[in-house]
Amino acid sequence: MRRFAKSVAFLVVALMGLGASVPVEAAARQTKVAAAPQTTSAPITGRTSTPWGWVDFCSRYQDECAGGVMVPVDVELSPKTWELISRINDKVNHTIKPMSDMDHWGVVDQWDIPNDGYGDCEDYALLKRKLLIAFGLPRQALLMTVVKDEHGEGHAILTVKTDRGDYVLDNMRDSVKPWDAVPYTYVKRQSQSDPDLWEQIGEPTPAPLTVSR
Repeated sequence: MRRFAKSVAFLVVALMGLGASVPVEAAARQTKVAAAPQTTSAPITGRTSTPWGWVDFCSRYQDECAGGVMVPVDVELSPKTWELISRINDKVNHTIKPMSDMDHWGVVDQWDIPNDGYGDCEDYALLKRKLLIAFGLPRQALLMTVVKDEHGEGHAILTVKTDRGDYVLDNMRDSVKPWDAVPYTYVKRQSQSDPDLWEQIGEPTPAPLTVSR
């Protein structure tokens, strides 16, 4: 476990160093990340229930859930910020190894920071959120999001709200996508004004019992 924890810590240090010292042009040559596509904002249609996974996560990681009521803020999507978001999505996807919560923890669904190097969808998203906050992006713009995938299975991704619209970071895809360019049915996500309040996206649809992809 220590070896994997060190690999995650190394990822954090390496990415922090990248953000502080590597010019945007050099980073772009290394990763060849495409420019951000134009998109829109997902339609929020009301309040809904908070996933138990988030409630339980916050009981164990109180520092990750601090903030309370906040003024909504969007990310200003500069080329440098797009490069950072794209790189973190790619690096986390290739650093963390997929493992179901049942195999990992012996429970059906548990949200966690994957410090031992293993996790499922929500764990990837939580680590990306943690890293982007560490780089100074506003936590009000980094929203845990529950969807149903192409097979109707529960899945979790991270939405980044920007001044150019909403983008999603997904462990199933290495490139950052506009929210409406992935084949998912959106269910709900965190409120920008309070991470403990969740909002319905689009037409009402029953929430999945678990998120596990």
